[in-house]
Amino acid sequence: MSAKAEILRRIRSATEGGAVGVEVPRDYDRAALVGPGNVDRFAETVDDYRAQVYRVAESEIAATIRGLLADDARAVIPVDVPPAWVDGIVTVPDDGLSVEELDAVDAVITGCRVGIAATGTIVLDAGEAQGRRALTLVPDHHICIVRAEQVVDTVPQAFAVLDAARPLTFISGPSATSDIELNRVEGVHGPRRLDVLIVG
Repeated sequence: MSAKAEILRRIRSATEGGAVGVEVPRDYDRAALVGPGNVDRFAETVDDYRAQVYRVAESEIAATIRGLLADDARAVIPVDVPPAWVDGIVTVPDDGLSVEELDAVDAVITGCRVGIAATGTIVLDAGEAQGRRALTLVPDHHICIVRAEQVVDTVPQAFAVLDAARPLTFISGPSATSDIELNRVEGVHGPRRLDVLIVG
């Protein structure tokens, strides 16, 4: 008997008698959360990823963003970003900018679809005030606005409100990786700097 045949024989033997087809319960935290999740925990876990977190009122969004940018900075924005968010900021609306044009701006300003408190993850789905995926991957500085009511506690709760058919981008802190000697390298896969404004 060949090794392959022996392995398959052992698998068949081990799974006889009901091991296959066992129903695994998957009803844990799958319902959409009613009301906001734990916003304080979300702020803490986002901060753990070396992102900068700011708790602001709606009326403070533009002033806070201005304080995060140099006086001559240009920020690219999705075309449907609320004007109040970018009041007094030099913006470049994204109408199909090339990668080179996106790389030439100083920052990108977007909203998001959901924030996950347990993991400090922000999810974008190319919906309102989020723009296309390239917008948040090419510029070196991402400023993301998260409303308190968009925060959920767990990953399953996030998936309960997400549409899997949409282009989902999961962001957990600024882009970073480690080389073979475990030296941290930032900005490899996306923005080197992430500022998160939690509104509400």
